[in-house]
Amino acid sequence: MDAIVVAIRTFLEAGGDVLFLIAGATFCMWALIFERFWFIQTEHKQDVGKALSYWEGRQERTSWNAHMIRLRLISEVNLRLKVNMGFIKTLISLLPLLGLLGTVTGMVSVFEAMTYSGGNARSMAAGVSMATIPTMSGMVATLSGVLANTFLASKVSSEESYMEDTLTMDH
Repeated sequence: MDAIVVAIRTFLEAGGDVLFLIAGATFCMWALIFERFWFIQTEHKQDVGKALSYWEGRQERTSWNAHMIRLRLISEVNLRLKVNMGFIKTLISLLPLLGLLGTVTGMVSVFEAMTYSGGNARSMAAGVSMATIPTMSGMVATLSGVLANTFLASKVSSEESYMEDTLTMDH
């Protein structure tokens, strides 16, 4: 266990301060992704059940008024379903930019080392790792978020279609 903590600490120190921003944004992104998965598996099913029981309990389902009530029910359920999806996409877009910020700050460290040590390779190595580690971390976090978001968006889309197909105007 101590070896893991030491490895993580060394990685964070080598990556610089920007790595903490990337870690925070990644944590927020994955917390929101897990929240959406949990919501779909629990509360969304209850929302669909409530809307379906309300709709099936109506005597009249063919008029314009009934059609508007159906659209309202679908919209309310779908609105709750899409909460935080835009924020997840924003974090996915932000992570590569934070990695690029880490690259820039790392290159500044390399140039500082070149200035003060006259091009000593050993002193420039820390700046090079500070430039490459945040870039790699931002890309890895982005790719994981893209994969999860693609699956999540597919699930949201299928749930929206299910809701529209379930509330039929058959009477």
